[in-house]
Amino acid sequence: MAMLLKIFGIAAILMGGLWVGQGTGVILWPSSSFMLAQGQWAVIGAGLMLVGVLALWRGAKRP
Repeated sequence: MAMLLKIFGIAAILMGGLWVGQGTGVILWPSSSFMLAQGQWAVIGAGLMLVGVLALWRGAKRP
């Protein structure tokens, strides 16, 4: 279970980071994305990154 939480956490942080970058207009890839320079995607991405951090924290806790 801990390994799955770590994998999910890393994936969520990376995807959330991409969404924040696209939402703020820092990452303009892919050029056809509907998420570019849309602030709400930066907020959603930050929330996903927070979930990823919490999953990593939970996966690293020892019983």
